[in-house]
Amino acid sequence: MKREQLLYIKMLIIIGCFGVFSVNGQVTCPTLDGPFDGANNVSVDTSISWTSIAGVPGYLISIGTTPGGNDIINSLNVGSATTYKPPLGLPENRTIYVTLTIFFFNAPDIVCTSESFSTANVTTPPPCTTVRIPSDGATNVNVGSSIFWNSASTATSYTVIIGTTMGGTEIANLNVGNALSYKPLPNFQFDTTYYVQVIPENENGVAAGTCNESSFTTGSLATIPGCTSMINPSNGANNVPLTPLLEWQAVPDAKGYRVSIGSTPDTADVIDNLVFTENSTLVLDFEPNRTFFITIIPFNEAGEAVGCSQETFSTLLGCGPFLDATTGELINLAPEISFEETITICQDDLPYTVTSADTADGFRWYSLDSDGDETLLSSDISFEIPNEGMYRYEAYNSISQSSASIECPSSVDFTVVASSMATIDKLNIVGQNGAIDINVEVSGIGDYEFAIDDSNGPYQDSNAFNNLAVGSYTFYVRDKNGCGIAEENFTQDLTLEGFPKFFTPNGDGVNDFWQFLPTQDSAEIEVGPIQIYNRFGILILFLDPSSLGWDGTVNGKPLPSSDYWFRSVSLSTQNEIKGHFTLKR
Repeated sequence: MKREQLLYIKMLIIIGCFGVFSVNGQVTCPTLDGPFDGANNVSVDTSISWTSIAGVPGYLISIGTTPGGNDIINSLNVGSATTYKPPLGLPENRTIYVTLTIFFFNAPDIVCTSESFSTANVTTPPPCTTVRIPSDGATNVNVGSSIFWNSASTATSYTVIIGTTMGGTEIANLNVGNALSYKPLPNFQFDTTYYVQVIPENENGVAAGTCNESSFTTGSLATIPGCTSMINPSNGANNVPLTPLLEWQAVPDAKGYRVSIGSTPDTADVIDNLVFTENSTLVLDFEPNRTFFITIIPFNEAGEAVGCSQETFSTLLGCGPFLDATTGELINLAPEISFEETITICQDDLPYTVTSADTADGFRWYSLDSDGDETLLSSDISFEIPNEGMYRYEAYNSISQSSASIECPSSVDFTVVASSMATIDKLNIVGQNGAIDINVEVSGIGDYEFAIDDSNGPYQDSNAFNNLAVGSYTFYVRDKNGCGIAEENFTQDLTLEGFPKFFTPNGDGVNDFWQFLPTQDSAEIEVGPIQIYNRFGILILFLDPSSLGWDGTVNGKPLPSSDYWFRSVSLSTQNEIKGHFTLKR
């Protein structure tokens, strides 16, 4: 799939996933959808989620214990995420206020009204936690490392115990408050094994049971590299091109860099911990109008840099859709297009020229193969379609943004189908004695409709004409795409007169045989061999039209009273004749 397709699909997905975002030109703020505004008895370790607003690059979240307060979380940029879980949980039995801010890098931010909910009262001690970094059993750990652990539900503080023997406490045995990391001073010693235990607690007591103890071993004497910082784009940069050259400060003694990039602070959905030996890399296809979070960690044989900060940058507006913070309108810079997904052309008119009726800066026409791969055929507003097949029409606008030029395309895949005038192969006649059904069999590559006796119609989709009186007719078959009208005359010699409706083979000399008996109206008809079927559609015999006829037996065995079917053909026209009759005993 090509780059333009991916951008277009992303655009459609963004448009389809969001709902109403403005009223009377004003941007509508997101609202909490978990916990809802006014909710009670909410768990202290809840995740906070809110509705999406189309076209914004990101959100800032503040959480506090007063309206508009930020004593818990202060204006944290979460990018395009619509869910956030406070890493340390929330205070118990309190009213919590959440303030969301719509972040714009090309307009003032919009601070939304705070919403609130109340947390539950915690009545039990917290569970144990586990040490996250260094991992249990890790070796060659940097002596300047910190200890990190996972949050324990309902915990309000943690006691960290560190020693050089199992259960030892000589390095640390202290409550570090409601934190999820601890760095001992001075640093750890080289080539030493340490044992770590972290015990959560709250007002109801310490974690029940004995929390697991983990261990790690530090590395030999060596110098770990320091952290780096972004050169291009710089931290906090706006209007970054969609395909920027990412470059950061080279770090002496670094052997490589671990790079992670995400659309939220907690994800790595663009690059996930990839290693680069140089201090730059080219990353393609950032989404427009988004904030991205990048973390770069230099490393060498001694270990990884410690405490490196996450940095951010925001991409240019792109083609959209993006929100105009002033008017509340959703802007899309790609042209609006109107083009049929199926084009039917008369076979004799190929090649066929189509011309775009859309307003745009440029146009492209592609052919598509069975794998969806495209070949550019034309860059003009008009296109000469060579034959049937799959094609793509694309219209685009050229946009300048922040000294960058981008194309904003809209496209549609379309199918070209050839059509032609019908060929009437034959007329199939069913029935007898004054009422007949006629089916018009045709061939061709068109989409056809049928009429009788008038080329102007009315036309019908069905090729069957039922309960017609014996007589002469003209049938018309019209291609719905305007590729012509075929016609076929039906004349009296196709009547079914002469085929009896019943016979009585009882030996009384009257109607003892069933056979084609030409009447005055059908005297000129010559028919071929007659096939006779039982009511189950099984062929039971062939009847010679010049013979005396059928006596109601097969292999000398009388057949029962029932309806039977026959089929033959008019030798003069080769049209099929068929109908049914009754054997009575």
